[in-house]
Amino acid sequence: MKIKVDFDLCESNALCEAMAPEVFELDDDDYLQLKTDETTPENIDNVKRAVAACPRAAISLKD
Repeated sequence: MKIKVDFDLCESNALCEAMAPEVFELDDDDYLQLKTDETTPENIDNVKRAVAACPRAAISLKD
């Protein structure tokens, strides 16, 4: 599955980074960056938690 972020909605509040640091990180300017846009068997549960926790629903998964 592909990880999609709507950067127009994203507030860079780092909830996703806290839940899936192997996928999400804030850069030095506090903008969200994706380390990868693909899920793996190892990160899928953390990514799903990050999707559910995003207060602006800026993160989604696509087949």
